[in-house]
Amino acid sequence: MTLEEMLKLAPVVPVLTIEDEAHAVPLGKALVAGGLAMLEVTLRTPAAIGAIRRIAQEVEGAIVGAGTVLNAKDLDRAAEAGARFAVSPGLGEGMAAGGPVPLLPGVATATEVMAAITAGFGYLKFFPAVPAGGVAMLKSFAPVFPQVKFCPTGGVSVENAPEFLGLANVICVGGSWVAPAAAVRAGDWARITELARAAQLLGA
Repeated sequence: MTLEEMLKLAPVVPVLTIEDEAHAVPLGKALVAGGLAMLEVTLRTPAAIGAIRRIAQEVEGAIVGAGTVLNAKDLDRAAEAGARFAVSPGLGEGMAAGGPVPLLPGVATATEVMAAITAGFGYLKFFPAVPAGGVAMLKSFAPVFPQVKFCPTGGVSVENAPEFLGLANVICVGGSWVAPAAAVRAGDWARITELARAAQLLGA
């Protein structure tokens, strides 16, 4: 499956920071049950790589990837654990199109968009979306970079997601609201499935 096909699966990519590896499988199953199959597990905790591995092996229908990928070593570790895509806050040295898994690099400025296009990328994470200019910035990018589609992440919420998703150059958004930390800690998987179902409808 190409990165484009993955990004088109649902309007929202859950951005997950998993503290306890034991939560990985029930969390993944809850999100997939709600219609969100593309799951980004950020490499911000010691449990992240193990969580990616377990979701890849045990959650049917999940397309798990790694977020907060900062270098080529992170990319390789994630791919070895079973990640099928990777997301980075920027475009670091040694990270290029055609790596071990498809990469969605982050950009916040026109200069960074140009560098990413030169490096062979056509799908970019706009990060941090709201602090970097939000919907207005993406509107200004559209006529200048018509060949690029964005996944805004960072400050995106259930309230403002529809405005982002209404832009022609936005393919999906990334958000953490579909898996609130309190619900994960409490094991309230039904609540997370409910939030995922609601998110899945945002692009309708």
